Amino acid sequence: MKKIILIISLLFIFNLHGQNIYFDNISKVKKRSYTYKKINGKKLKLDFYKPKSIKSNYPLVIYVHGGGFSAGKKDENYIIDFAEFLASRGYAVASISYRLTMKQKGFGCNTNSLDKIRAFDITSEDVSYAIQYIIKKNKKFKINSNQIILSGSSAGAEAILHLAYVYENKVLPREFKFSGIISMSGALISMKNITQKTAIPTQFFHGILDNLVPYDFAPHHFCNKDDIGYLPLYGSKSIANRLKSLQKPYYLYSIENGDHSWNSRPMHQCRKEILDFLYFDVLEKKNRQTSITIKVN
Repeated sequence: MKKIILIISLLFIFNLHGQNIYFDNISKVKKRSYTYKKINGKKLKLDFYKPKSIKSNYPLVIYVHGGGFSAGKKDENYIIDFAEFLASRGYAVASISYRLTMKQKGFGCNTNSLDKIRAFDITSEDVSYAIQYIIKKNKKFKINSNQIILSGSSAGAEAILHLAYVYENKVLPREFKFSGIISMSGALISMKNITQKTAIPTQFFHGILDNLVPYDFAPHHFCNKDDIGYLPLYGSKSIANRLKSLQKPYYLYSIENGDHSWNSRPMHQCRKEILDFLYFDVLEKKNRQTSITIKVN
């Protein structure tokens, strides 16, 4: 009898109202906000979105907003829209706030490169605290803790890549590993920690003509070598090539004449591609290597 009930439950999950979970709109969305950490009197919060018609075991997408580590909010309208889109298709989404350490400092060529790396570290720490909070209270959140996907735009994308491959994490368990990454106009300060063992399925969206965060390998903001803000970065193309050389999955979506605006445009223009990556590369663990180049006006 238990086996029959399990089969019926699975059929319900994967054919809810005749639609396909993870691809079609199968549920209304519930949203609640939580304080996940207090640091120096400042409350760090997250907005948690989940599908109403599914009760547990959601894959979790963590979203980290952009803004040069000096601006941006977790609940911009386009972020809410994107989070509700994913949640209506069976995912939980946590859009987080974090310490804006570069406020009134900027993030350009006149900002010390060591301060930039410190911003990466602090944001990585805050994202880790948010994940720790959700896992510790998982009786309430009911996520699948083996299916946590990082996503971010611009500074947020830099932060999540840093968290995955550079940051020495003392918040999350040593054996913890993310199941996927969605990087929208992000880059890394080093690729030495991307190995056969540590490689994570990653989807990259990046404008080839991005003049702030390099598409391939170049200085951040294309600063000169004698600028105090000079910081060489490995962009989406470089990281994808690294994963390719390791025969690990990646999904590189390049925009031939795209600029830095592609740090957020995929959230409404490339939703089919995002769902495709999440399902086949993350949940189903298909070992695909996908490269798409488009040209837009």
